[in-house]
Formats: sequence, structure tokens, C-alpha cells
Amino acid sequence: MFWVLFLLLAWAGALVSCARLVRAATEAAGPGDGSSGGPDRTGPYDDGPGAGHDGSGAGRLSLYEAAYLAGGPQRVAVLALLALHGRRRLLLARTGWATVVDPVGGDEVERSVLGAFGPDGRSPVAAVRSAAAGAPPVRALGERLGRAGLAVPEAARLGVAEAVRQVQGATLLILALGAAAVLMPAPGADQVLVVWWFALPLVLTVSCLGIARFEAHPYTPWASPAGQRLLAELDRDRRREDERGYLTAVAVRGLSAVRDPDLRAALSGGRGEGAAHRGH
Repeated sequence: MFWVLFLLLAWAGALVSCARLVRAATEAAGPGDGSSGGPDRTGPYDDGPGAGHDGSGAGRLSLYEAAYLAGGPQRVAVLALLALHGRRRLLLARTGWATVVDPVGGDEVERSVLGAFGPDGRSPVAAVRSAAAGAPPVRALGERLGRAGLAVPEAARLGVAEAVRQVQGATLLILALGAAAVLMPAPGADQVLVVWWFALPLVLTVSCLGIARFEAHPYTPWASPAGQRLLAELDRDRRREDERGYLTAVAVRGLSAVRDPDLRAALSGGRGEGAAHRGH
């Protein structure tokens, strides 16, 4: 009856990993309710590119804030690059290279982007994005959003990712133990019954993974529930036909909202935003 021992191990892995995922998700969902009215805006980039934010901080996100909550630091860097290109401060080539034309930024984020270029004013877009995403202005933006309860703190976000990996590992462990139990000679054991017993912890782990994936849609783990609500309220701006609407769409949806395919290829740095984000 060695398969019973395997079953106990399978259940232990399933229960422990799922409990950790539930705890991590609960912590990530509770960094505040956003009742403070918005982040403590103190920087010169409160309005973000494409000015139009009223600066009051009451229930309305700036473009940089929306970009951070929807796509993290890399999205903020993409938005700044797009704004600089639109004002002819730099040129973006389809090959994935960018060239500085006028090294004057309108805010700290744009200045950090321009400062990421080499002395010759030319650099791969991917390198500029990574450097700007880790610059102090973007880190300060994330900290302000975290204090306001709109962004998930980094520790909580990494905790959820680690918990998901543990549930995935438990799922593979259950499959391996179940296969071993079925293939192991066990006189008098009903193999169909053994399969059904191992199916129970497997259903538990797969269900947890499915719920975790559903809860993260349609936004990334950067935004807390309060931040997700404010992102959803940007739909009206995103549907506008002016520059503000265009930049809002890019902030919320990322590179898929960039209309020019050549510009989209340039901003992706030859990899695409999803790959760039995963590598960050």
C-alpha cells in the first residue's frame, strides 16, 4: 500500500502550496483601499506626458501612474519614449535604436530616459528602457503609489509569483506521484480508484492556478484592487481621439495601442513588450 503514502505526500504538497498562495494573494490584495484620494504627488511629472491631468490627485491617475499600474516600470519608460518621440526630442528607428535630437526633457522621467543614452546620443531602445525603468524617478513613482494603496508592494508581488510557482511545482509532484502509484505493482489495488484519489489534490492545485490567473486579468499584478478600479475609469480617456486619448491607451494597453507598426517595432526594441517585461 505504498500508494497511500504517495497520496499523503500529494495532499501535503497541494494543501501547503495552495495555503501559501491564498495567504500571498490576500496580502497583495490588501495594501490599502485608495481612500486617501490618490498618491502623494510631489514630483514635476504629476501630469505625465500629454498634459491634461488636473493635478488635484482626487480619484484620477496621471499617465505615468496609469502606465505603472498597468504595466510596471517598463511601461512608464515606453510612455516617456513615445512622448519624447512625439515632440521630436528623439527619433525611434524600426531597427530598435533611438537617437537623441534635443536632450531636454519635460519632467524627471523624461530626463532619466535621455540620461540613459550614451555620450554619442544613440543607444538601443531596450537598453534605454531597462535603465529608465530602474531610475530613481520611476522607483519613487512606484513607492508613492504603494503608499497610496494603489500599487502592490514589490515584496507582496514577488510573494504571489513565488507562491504560484510552488503550486505549479505541487501540481507536477502530484502527477509524478500519481503515475508512480499507478505503475507500481500493488496486489489487490484498484488502479481506477487510485487514479481518482490522486485526481482530488490535482483538482485543488489546478483550480487554485486557474483562480489566480483569472484574478490577475485584465490587469497585471502591479495594481492593487483600488488601483485596478482607477484604471478601469480611464476607459473614457482612452477612447478619445486626441493625443491624451492616444497616450492613455498606450499607458493602459501597452505597445498594442501604438498605431504605427514601425514605431511599435522601435519601442519593442526588437523583442516586444511582453518579452521585455519578463526580462526586467
